Amino acid sequence: MLRLIIALAACLLTAGFSFSLRPGLPASLAAHLVAPDGTSPLLPPGPINAALDRLADRAGTVTTGDGVDVFWRAIDPGNYDLRMSWPKGQGVADTFPDLDFNIPAAPAANPRATVLLLHGWMMHGDSMLPWALRLGEAGYRTIAIDLRNHGRSGQAPSGYGTREADDVAQVVSALRDRGEIVGPLHLLGVSYGAATAIFAGADPRVGADSVVAMESFAVADDAIRDMVPYMLTDAPAPPSAWLTRQWLKWQLDDAVLEAAIEKAGATLGLPLGGVDVTEPLAQVSCPLLVHGDADRHVPVAHGRALAASAPHARYIEMPGEDHLTLPMQLDALAPEVLDWFDQPGCGDSGIRTASLR
Repeated sequence: MLRLIIALAACLLTAGFSFSLRPGLPASLAAHLVAPDGTSPLLPPGPINAALDRLADRAGTVTTGDGVDVFWRAIDPGNYDLRMSWPKGQGVADTFPDLDFNIPAAPAANPRATVLLLHGWMMHGDSMLPWALRLGEAGYRTIAIDLRNHGRSGQAPSGYGTREADDVAQVVSALRDRGEIVGPLHLLGVSYGAATAIFAGADPRVGADSVVAMESFAVADDAIRDMVPYMLTDAPAPPSAWLTRQWLKWQLDDAVLEAAIEKAGATLGLPLGGVDVTEPLAQVSCPLLVHGDADRHVPVAHGRALAASAPHARYIEMPGEDHLTLPMQLDALAPEVLDWFDQPGCGDSGIRTASLR
């Protein structure tokens, strides 16, 4: 989303700070809501590529019925002994840890189950690598997917989780035929990928045994209304973005944002107010919902609304964690997730506030 700010600013600054550009702002913003503009600068490639260079994995693509090439990467279980560290003096671009891990000397044991990993907006499947290694230590094969319009996958109309879930169903079918999916299948998604996981978990073609959804939005248009103002005020950004933010805060009022949401929905043929995650959540057999109470990208009200709509769900709210920090709290979250996979507590609903300190 930082690219959204920079791209809009470039357009505005090139045009000379003209008020006449205001009518064009909804179209500019809508274009970024329709499809992401590359990968977020908050995801540095260095530690990811360094880790992938050491790993034995398998990767490929599945072409869907819509002609979308969907990239996937499988990592087998093993004794990785994952250690994560954060660069000293980290800046806004350092939101992914350095990863240190062992390369298993022995061949991987038969997986106890398979976990499908689904990433967030402007990310890609490799952003879920810490989870792949931690789950691999517990005996799970993981398969990370690049959602349409992300990473190595092809371009196609975004669905805010709906069309992406259909892609997931087709990828799962193809990978089952290839023997990549072994045992029970669990879905774990973050943010945009969490909404996708819920939609996919409700699809009988996927056959998911459980779903873990971290930081999902409840309704797509409400999430955009919450996120965009925050991106223009307090979200992590380099000092060079200050002028950009001031300019956009001046120009981007509620009317512009509403027009952008409406235009994005019309372009996609998908009214964003109709992308309501509570509806498929009711059909997910074993949902575990996780949200941070300091999240301002997708405020905690979304997580609470999802939990309130699904009495059969388990909801964990983590104090002090925001949208960027929560998914990387593996020490606190991995035991909860693994317990859910081992014995899905579908009847054990209710809010649990988890302390990380």
